[in-house]
Amino acid sequence: MNPKGVVILGATGSIGKSAARVLEALPGHFRVIGLVARNNTGELARQAALFRPRLTVTTAPERLDELKSALPSGLAAAAGDAPVLDLVTAPETDTVLCAIVGTGGLEPVIAALRAGKRVALASKEVMVMAGELIRRELAASPGGEIVPVDSEHSAIFQCLAGRPAREVKNLWLTASGGPFREWSAERIAAATLRDALAHPTWDMGPKVTIDSASLMNKALELIEAHHLFNVPPERLKVVIHPQSLVHSMVELCDGSFIAQMSKPDMRFAIQYALTWPERAAEGGLPELDFARLVSLDFREPDRSRFPSLDFAYHAMHIGGTMTAAMNAANEVAVDKFRRGEIGFAAIWTIIEKTMSAHHTEPQSDLAAIRDADRRAREFASQLY
Repeated sequence: MNPKGVVILGATGSIGKSAARVLEALPGHFRVIGLVARNNTGELARQAALFRPRLTVTTAPERLDELKSALPSGLAAAAGDAPVLDLVTAPETDTVLCAIVGTGGLEPVIAALRAGKRVALASKEVMVMAGELIRRELAASPGGEIVPVDSEHSAIFQCLAGRPAREVKNLWLTASGGPFREWSAERIAAATLRDALAHPTWDMGPKVTIDSASLMNKALELIEAHHLFNVPPERLKVVIHPQSLVHSMVELCDGSFIAQMSKPDMRFAIQYALTWPERAAEGGLPELDFARLVSLDFREPDRSRFPSLDFAYHAMHIGGTMTAAMNAANEVAVDKFRRGEIGFAAIWTIIEKTMSAHHTEPQSDLAAIRDADRRAREFASQLY
């Protein structure tokens, strides 16, 4: 068996580290062509020593010397965006795992699709900001494909499994509800950063964890699902499922539901995206023990306490650059909250005001999307 060539973008984040565990558990299946990260050169060098890629890249040029000194001898290092584009389009690259937080994944994903690569997509921002553009690229790029890595979208992808669109009624995304699912609106408004980072189920980075607390993570996932599966907003549903064992569901036209279940571990979705359409039995993923399950609970989200879902539905109906504006406003607001400049509920206020003020343009190209992102960030930054 010829091992498939893999490039990991965002190698030192939580998804990147989980991907490294998956790759380490499947020797002979994959060959790491490149590792890319920004600031954590120590972790980047550790993974490079383990996988010995052709090239290790920091996207921060000022850290290149630091990376070179940390790498084992014989391994090459580079800095900046150009080496990243070279890696994702290289002939020996089969799959690009994109786990970059923020806008940095847009250009590499488009380049990889144009080169006919598989993109294992964990970066929500790519489809949220540029879903219409990405869909056009997929239609025009023979061989290029996206396999989702978010646990919810991976679940839907698995449940659909080539099923004809006429059989699918609704897609249901499950949400843990985050740490504030039982809190009153008044208590949520007074929540501290420590409160917001205390996720009851998942171990994620701080930005995604805060998004989970506000349900903005689920709002972003709604938009991502809209574009990944070409489903209109009214057929996208959210249900709170505190146990996080059912990762999402597909409702069929006859009233049946198909669900995907596993322990809440991102390695399941990562491994499936890398091995699809096959499954690897030797990955050592944790088994689900039904004898230890107490119950599976489901409830409707309270959209009065968590308005993020309404923002997503509005952005999807407007289309164009409105989704990029929503994403940008949220990133600015989360940064303000992390710095202690605003209270938790002000995150929603900043998003709502930014979206209300945004002048929507078509997603004509990356320049239009980046301009919308810039305008929304400037507006949101001036609030409070």
